Amino acid sequence: MNDRVAAVDIGTNSVRLLVAERPSGDPSQGALVTVERLMRITRLGQGVDATGRLDPEAIARTTAVLTEYREVIDRLGAGPVRATATSAARDAANRDEFFDAAEAALGARPELLSGLEEGQLSFAGATADIDPALGPFLVVDIGGGSTEFSYGMDHCEASLSTAMGCVRFTEKYIEHDPAQPEELVAALSVAEAYVDDARIAIPELVEAKTFVGLAGTVSAAAAVELGLATYDRDRIHHLELSKVEVEDVFRTLATESRAERLENPGLEEARADVIVAGMCILVTVMRRLGLESCLVSEADILDGLAMSLL
Repeated sequence: MNDRVAAVDIGTNSVRLLVAERPSGDPSQGALVTVERLMRITRLGQGVDATGRLDPEAIARTTAVLTEYREVIDRLGAGPVRATATSAARDAANRDEFFDAAEAALGARPELLSGLEEGQLSFAGATADIDPALGPFLVVDIGGGSTEFSYGMDHCEASLSTAMGCVRFTEKYIEHDPAQPEELVAALSVAEAYVDDARIAIPELVEAKTFVGLAGTVSAAAAVELGLATYDRDRIHHLELSKVEVEDVFRTLATESRAERLENPGLEEARADVIVAGMCILVTVMRRLGLESCLVSEADILDGLAMSLL
């Protein structure tokens, strides 16, 4: 089997590529070696919560990025390729139409992951390069259309997918710019109910020693807190954000207009319209579960997918 593989995560908000290879020495030790890591925001899930269908323009944006990724994969000599689709595709009646177009562009047909599978892969990727002594771990992956809660020590012991995400919550609850107080209250209240569901479904969550936060909302919160003018994975990966810092970022972004939010170094333009809803989810997770800090991980489901190929 080729020692260089490619993983593609087709999410509700973004499409990401990881080309990785085995670490030198014992391949069972350590995290993967990253060859290339790319992210494009295509908003595949635009309107799917309301219509139950993927929008043709969103499909076109996404397949264009998949064509680009195929060129990168070929140039880097990677194979095999594993591609997965998550919340937006799960909810869409016309997902097979999208999968046909995606397969033609990428050369690999996306797998439709269940929420459980998504959580397990996210846990595997996120914890691979964390000291096991910091476990047990609670891994929370805040996506565009769903948020996964996963718990375990050296492997994922329990996982739950919930129907809250930064795109889904923005389309459902936040209509004004800046968000009105009642809109924030609605998003926070619904998030509370989902977090409570997770706590009931996985009682062990409260025993977690380390809370690991994944995906664009968490990374953006870290970048804004650091004031990063340009993305720097090394500074964000494994940064520990305190609850006070997360609350401060939330208060700042939630009271600003989109134009004002873009003045914050670290917030990319394509994420500016959904970051407030994402932060509603992040602060609610920390408040409701009594978490005092969040370990930011830039390793996630992509890394789990690549590990599964190696």
